[in-house]
Amino acid sequence: MTLWLTILGMGLVTYAIRLFPILALERRPLPPRLRQALRFVPPAVLSAIVFPELLRPGGGWNLSLGNDRLLAGLLAIAVAWFSKNILLTIAAGMAALWLLQIF
Repeated sequence: MTLWLTILGMGLVTYAIRLFPILALERRPLPPRLRQALRFVPPAVLSAIVFPELLRPGGGWNLSLGNDRLLAGLLAIAVAWFSKNILLTIAAGMAALWLLQIF
């Protein structure tokens, strides 16, 4: 029972922390400079998650052609650049990673 109450409590705290700024700022217009800066948050967060996995699999730098994740990521970048299709990019990257890991 303690475990479930802890999980529920942590979920409520996490929800409240995210909800407070939304409620506090919903009636105020954001300055244009802040709105412009906030547009860069999703790519920055995605980069912070993805690039360490591509460049440092297992915790050590690996920029060689033996790095399956890096090669699949480079292919996914090329597909994204030319197709502008998120689902195709994900599918190509995952397929490339699986194929590279098999062979």
